Amino acid sequence: MAKAKAKAKQAKGKMKETAGKAMGDRSMQAEGRGEQAMGKAQENAEQAAERMKRPGR
Repeated sequence: MAKAKAKAKQAKGKMKETAGKAMGDRSMQAEGRGEQAMGKAQENAEQAAERMKRPGR
């Protein structure tokens, strides 16, 4: 579930960045890139947690 939310945040950020480019709004572009980065960080954290739960660790 958390991985899906992270992917959704990345997609939302990409849409916001693209809209910002289309409108020439640099702050919206930056906000979109930030959301993408937060989504990627959440996804990486979830993957790390999954790896730690695996047997043999």
